[in-house]
Amino acid sequence: MRLLLDTHSLLWWLLDSPSLSSTARTAIADERNEVLTSAASFYELHFKARRNRLPIGSRQLATGLTASGLTALSISLDHAVRAAQLDWSHRDPWDRILAAQAQLEQAVIVSRDVVFDQIELPRVW
Repeated sequence: MRLLLDTHSLLWWLLDSPSLSSTARTAIADERNEVLTSAASFYELHFKARRNRLPIGSRQLATGLTASGLTALSISLDHAVRAAQLDWSHRDPWDRILAAQAQLEQAVIVSRDVVFDQIELPRVW
């Protein structure tokens, strides 16, 4: 199965946080699954780290991301177009990019955020 981590799931995975559900943790750890992380999440986390809004610094975050072995997913033009065209009232641009990426990459999103259920996006939590 292909998984796409929502930003909070990525952070909690890197921090080994108990906030990450056991179901999500098991799915991410399962070597049979391909685990993707969006460039949008990298941006969001680095942005917050540089403003001291995370329990981890920007350098530690970069090291953790590199060591994680997760597959980085760039944002393509197709992802951007799909995000703009989603028939979804949710306005968060990062969630829209993640939703579009999950749809186009045929990935299940790993997120506690039920807003993805509004567009019937497969979700693990």
